[in-house]
Amino acid sequence: MQWDKLLSSKRWGNEHKSYTDPDLARSQFQVDYDRLIFSSPFRRLQNKTQVFPLPGSVFVHNRLTHSLEVASVGRSLGRIFYNKLKKENPQLDEQYPLISEVGNIVAAACIAHDMGNPAFGHSGESAISNYFIEGDGKQYKALLNNDHQWADLINFEGNANALRILTHPFTGKGNGAFALTYSTLAAIVKYPCEAIVGGDKSKIYTKKYGFFQSEKEVFEKIAIELGLSQAQEDPLKYKRHPLVYLVEAADDICYNIIDLEDAHRLKILSYEQVEALLLPLCESPTLLDKLKADFGDDDAKVSFMRAIAIGKLVTACSDIFFNNQEEILKGDFNKSLTDVLPDSLAVAWKAIETISIKKIYNYHSVIEIEVAGYKVMGGLLEEFIPALINNESKYHQKLVKLIPAQFINDKPDLYSKIQSVLDFVSGMTDIYAVEMYRKIKGISFPSIH
Repeated sequence: MQWDKLLSSKRWGNEHKSYTDPDLARSQFQVDYDRLIFSSPFRRLQNKTQVFPLPGSVFVHNRLTHSLEVASVGRSLGRIFYNKLKKENPQLDEQYPLISEVGNIVAAACIAHDMGNPAFGHSGESAISNYFIEGDGKQYKALLNNDHQWADLINFEGNANALRILTHPFTGKGNGAFALTYSTLAAIVKYPCEAIVGGDKSKIYTKKYGFFQSEKEVFEKIAIELGLSQAQEDPLKYKRHPLVYLVEAADDICYNIIDLEDAHRLKILSYEQVEALLLPLCESPTLLDKLKADFGDDDAKVSFMRAIAIGKLVTACSDIFFNNQEEILKGDFNKSLTDVLPDSLAVAWKAIETISIKKIYNYHSVIEIEVAGYKVMGGLLEEFIPALINNESKYHQKLVKLIPAQFINDKPDLYSKIQSVLDFVSGMTDIYAVEMYRKIKGISFPSIH
């Protein structure tokens, strides 16, 4: 793969337009970032669970704050890479006119990377899948056109849903959807393969999947335009756009480190536990003395260590990306950047992963929100999917009226009808999903506003 093709300001749905005006206030990739920031799907992330239930008096991260922090780290990773390239090759900008925009492309992709995730964290994805695997949705398998469509449903994937949100022309929302640049769209797709081959952990780009059958041609068009390497034609697999590695690293760094900070605020982990985990990442023999001398507040100490740890990880991951760029451009780098941290950081990183699984992700309130997610998401699907498919009884017809027009399409096939409901339900915030569930199940009575 070549940078001159990988970096493109061509926009999805507006390919005929030219974007070369040097006097514009923002580059095309900064436009991507801003367009996403101002969008409704991005704003809804403020009421979607990251790990812990949405906060009461104690603030913890939600999907929106997480995405903003990932974008900040991603921009730094991209900018450091550009600076290293520029130092090595002073004629870089003449050779690759868009290479200086790498940081902005990565930041835009980071802002969008969680936009396809449903309510209730990853349990929301599992709940949707479970409806088709074990719930009433099992009946639709024999009625779909092929196994590829069924694979989409039984392995619902937020990554693939993000690409759909950003490229699908929802009814009344304008043709071309967000009209993001091809490079930003490609940098979002961590697993550039279809669902039927997703789940193969032998390759990093097939651990999950990156596009539904409805967006297969969309991704193919993006891949061909940018010159992504095709790994297999049928079922379709491509190798990653190189900037995906930086988006992934930014995400990994943020949730691994910042989940510790949230756990400390919620008193799940003591200050001493968090200090023991973060200090080795900071790699500063004098830091402990500084913490004792300058800080009297444990939260402030944790925040200071978090900032230093993230800085060290950014430096390390940018070095790994730069030093392995030849293998990455060939599509043969089969690891996340955080998988190959230097030994001095890797031990501390693994310790954080271990404690996070044991103490944080299995904390009782986290489990409670996951269980609630199964009930709520499954309950919504068991009402709305039969209603839209059958639409025979008056009850079904009234339920369909609750689905916003933007999610209703005129395609007659079963797969498209199911996707209409999934578009509606997966876009809900935690709070809206619970309220809708309670109302249509008769648990609470709606009021007139």
